[in-house]
Amino acid sequence: MHNLTLLSQVEKNRIELDKQAAYAVWQIKNAKRGYEVIAELSNNIDDDDAREFFDNAVTKYKTQMGVA
Repeated sequence: MHNLTLLSQVEKNRIELDKQAAYAVWQIKNAKRGYEVIAELSNNIDDDDAREFFDNAVTKYKTQMGVA
């Protein structure tokens, strides 16, 4: 088991972005929200690298969950 408190702030942020991407795609798949949720979340990310990581995570979860 890993102790998440030992991770750097960048790594913690990436874990959070990955969780947000997974939840956003789950919401779309289950008709809880529309695709605008992805744009809203992405537009709220200031750092370009973090936004790119989030967008890649969204793509990964869309493929895994079968969302077009």
